[in-house]
Amino acid sequence: MFEIQYFTVNPLQENTYVLINEKKECIIIDPGFYYQNEREEFLGFIRDRGLKVARLLNTHCHLDHVFGNALVAKTFGAGLEIHEKEQPVLDRSPQSGVMYNLPFEPSPMPKSYLAEGDRVKLGDDELEVLLTPGHSPGSISFYCAAQGFVIAGDVLFRQSVGRSDFPGGNFETLARSIRQKLYALPDETVVYPGHGPSTTIGFEKVHNPFVPEDRSSRLA
Repeated sequence: MFEIQYFTVNPLQENTYVLINEKKECIIIDPGFYYQNEREEFLGFIRDRGLKVARLLNTHCHLDHVFGNALVAKTFGAGLEIHEKEQPVLDRSPQSGVMYNLPFEPSPMPKSYLAEGDRVKLGDDELEVLLTPGHSPGSISFYCAAQGFVIAGDVLFRQSVGRSDFPGGNFETLARSIRQKLYALPDETVVYPGHGPSTTIGFEKVHNPFVPEDRSSRLA
């Protein structure tokens, strides 16, 4: 069973997730550590808990989600895993850092690509890869059916959704991803977003003003 820890970091207040199993192995998702004190806190956490970093995943490759990719890869030898459609976004990330006056060490290139339906395994635990584009072309979410949670990146927030005006974004695509992939999950599924507090699928179906549930599909 995964223990879920998270750090809210960098100037854009991004949520970095650490999923830990009983063997003290862990998956790092979207390491956004930018400031030195954030990096030291993270490394101290890994050291003090005696964790072995087994996998490095990005839900998508906007700069605030990849600031710490190089740190994790170099320190722990974990190879980056993303969706193939995020490669152009990753390639542009250093230029985005300069544009936003947030220069950073470029991310390593992926060791492999993840696709819809893939299973990310760590011991006896696993995450299912859901392709949820719209915020970026290759955004993916990681769903754990056994524990009833999904790590959704910047696709779905509490009573909000991710921006769709970045290159490769599209609101209609984003809304379709939410309705067809995320709202299809059980209502009690906990959503861990890339920014802000957690929520549930059932709450968002009722209270999300940007993408309300399509009730007509239930009546068809």
